[in-house]
Amino acid sequence: MRFNFQTTAAAVVSLFAIGALGTCAPATAVWAKDGPIQIGSTRISSLLPSDVLAQAVVEGNSLTAPVLVEPGDDLFEDGLSQNDTKAPRRAKSLAELAKRHAATSTPNREAECLAGAIYFESKGEPLDGQLAVAQVILNRAKSGRFPGSVCGVVFQPSQFSFVRGGGFPPIARSSAQWKTAVAVAHIAQNGLWESSVANALFFHATHVSPGWRLKRLASLGNHVFYR
Repeated sequence: MRFNFQTTAAAVVSLFAIGALGTCAPATAVWAKDGPIQIGSTRISSLLPSDVLAQAVVEGNSLTAPVLVEPGDDLFEDGLSQNDTKAPRRAKSLAELAKRHAATSTPNREAECLAGAIYFESKGEPLDGQLAVAQVILNRAKSGRFPGSVCGVVFQPSQFSFVRGGGFPPIARSSAQWKTAVAVAHIAQNGLWESSVANALFFHATHVSPGWRLKRLASLGNHVFYR
């Protein structure tokens, strides 16, 4: 039996319930979770058996594999829930993204070096300023003009005034400022938000005037950025 899958959501449910359930579902069907499902661009409510849901893609129609949506989940433009790790919800702002990735620990040494630099150089500044500081460090590591790793850039002699004896001073790891620094480091390293000074290689504090003959890009927070 073929169904017309271009009908409304109500018709889809009706046809499945009358036809598919009566002929395809085993007596001991495993039922999908209560709540809405997403088929293509249509969101419907259903208690269809999971084996019936698996057959939702039929040759010649525009349906895609259904995505189960947990009750209470938000549904986004791509038709996936925020719990789907393959397509995480798109953040509407840098602040929202930073809140999502705030943490007290970093996954590796490179992330630790970047978060530490953000923390000591720009903690308390606007998030775009913190992201810009992170971007400069990442750009330097890729440029070929500076050490080729984040830690190498951060601990390069005579570059950052907060470095003491080749390391960081103590970090208040339970503070909101550190958690934000960890989040910004993650955002920068994974390219989750574009910095407004994406190609910057240098910066200095706003209270000094070194007279650099470089292209000035922007002033963000307490720093001025250059290429």
